Amino acid sequence: MQPQIVLLKEGTDTSQGKPQLVSNINACQMIVDAVRTTLGPRGMDKLIVNAQGKATISNDGATIMKLLEIIHPAAKTLVDIAKSQDAEVGDGTTSVVLLAGEFLKQVKPFVEEGVHPRIIIKAIRKALQLCMDKINEMAVHIEKQSKEEQRSLLEKCAATAMSSKLIHQQKDFFAHIVVDAVLSLDELLPLNMIGIKKVTGGSLEESQLVSGVAFKKTFSYAGFEMAPKSYEPCKIALLNIELELKAERDNAEVRVDNVREYQKIVDAEWQILYNKLAKIVDSGANVVLSKLAIGDVATQYFADRDIFCAGRVPEEDLKRTMKACGGAVMTTANDIKAEVLGLCETFKEVQVGGERFNLFQGCPNAKTSTLILRGGAEQFLEETERSLHDAIMIVRRTIKHDSVVAGGGAIEMELSRLLRDYSRTIAGKEQLLIAAIAKGLEIIPRQLCDNAGFDATNILNKLRQKHSQGGQWYGVDITKEDISDNFEQCVWEPSIIKINALTAAAEAACMVLSVDETIKSPKAGEAPMAGGMGRGMGRPM
Repeated sequence: MQPQIVLLKEGTDTSQGKPQLVSNINACQMIVDAVRTTLGPRGMDKLIVNAQGKATISNDGATIMKLLEIIHPAAKTLVDIAKSQDAEVGDGTTSVVLLAGEFLKQVKPFVEEGVHPRIIIKAIRKALQLCMDKINEMAVHIEKQSKEEQRSLLEKCAATAMSSKLIHQQKDFFAHIVVDAVLSLDELLPLNMIGIKKVTGGSLEESQLVSGVAFKKTFSYAGFEMAPKSYEPCKIALLNIELELKAERDNAEVRVDNVREYQKIVDAEWQILYNKLAKIVDSGANVVLSKLAIGDVATQYFADRDIFCAGRVPEEDLKRTMKACGGAVMTTANDIKAEVLGLCETFKEVQVGGERFNLFQGCPNAKTSTLILRGGAEQFLEETERSLHDAIMIVRRTIKHDSVVAGGGAIEMELSRLLRDYSRTIAGKEQLLIAAIAKGLEIIPRQLCDNAGFDATNILNKLRQKHSQGGQWYGVDITKEDISDNFEQCVWEPSIIKINALTAAAEAACMVLSVDETIKSPKAGEAPMAGGMGRGMGRPM
């Protein structure tokens, strides 16, 4: 009798071979079905409620994937590519998941028939290479033209990115704002210099772009009403100091034997505070921002001297003000001199909806801008912020890589035609595989049609015919329920989106295909204890 060999810990779950591969592909299909309907201008939104009961309404692929808390190990690769697409380009997160899922779906029959995964992977890589060459050859480079032309191009790309979001009715209005915001930055286009602040109430059209730093009026004490609300020019002291009297520690003990001595202690405390305040006033600052609290005494003291102050300013706002207006954040009142103050041309406090905002404009150092969004419900504003983030990323990418392709499924159809034609020129298994990938690329236009309620088969047939006749920019036209030349229709996307999406999708598909065994260790506490020793300490036998 051969003894049974135990290699892995009891309770370890192993599965391998073809069934494992097929089940991984099926898991990826489930994820694709979760985000499939969000693609395109007629896409639906998902409402996701987390464990705490917070509801999020979104149709941004990456946001949905992050919130879904997927635990299947193979399906997690799709979440990762959506995140990487979001980080790298900002848009096309739904497309990248759809493409990866569809590639897997198209090659699944071959896996079941026993084609070796390595052959499939080689075919996917070959197809990807052909697609990359074709995109780079087709992409229309926008030469450095006049400011107006470059601007209109950027606005078209921003509008295309927003056409599939909740705010598509206002896409022209927002495209204008987004392009302004990005063009107001310096060459490096740092994202964190565009602040987005949300104020509920009002209509979307009331959103505004402030060239400079803006943040919500912070908590203030009595006395701030007397402070002036606007300065030109403005000198800003940025502090990390508490300007208020501290309550004594509970266990502190001070022994005094007469009232005069007690008075001295109190006076000394006040004197420390007044010395700090006097030093700040002497530096010539007329706006004081502090990360820590500014008490009522200090508020009144500043107000009497025509100085505006705000305490408990959030750190990111303080940092943006520092970058934009210069100066430094001081942690002690002793070193405050004119050199460490930030400067800007105008400061004013304005009412936006129910909130007051402090605006710093005309900042000399860094270029920065702040979007103040207005709108109804909170979820709606959050989704607007996500949509604008996508659009801002797109505009940044278009400025850096100034080549565009037509959207609306046009480029996918053209690549599909290319691969199909190529597959007819080669022999062997690769022919079938590359044809399958060509079919997989059609998922984007097909899904655009399905989401809009069109007859997908009919429209795809028209598109195939057009592309085989050389109409390389023809894609789905959502408004006319037909096909049209999307390049003329100004449905433009930066070619980098497509390159990134196809590369990531192909890599994810290859990764899932190359896994043929999953070994899952038991979670702590799940495996049965050896020898039935499950008793707690001290329990009677």
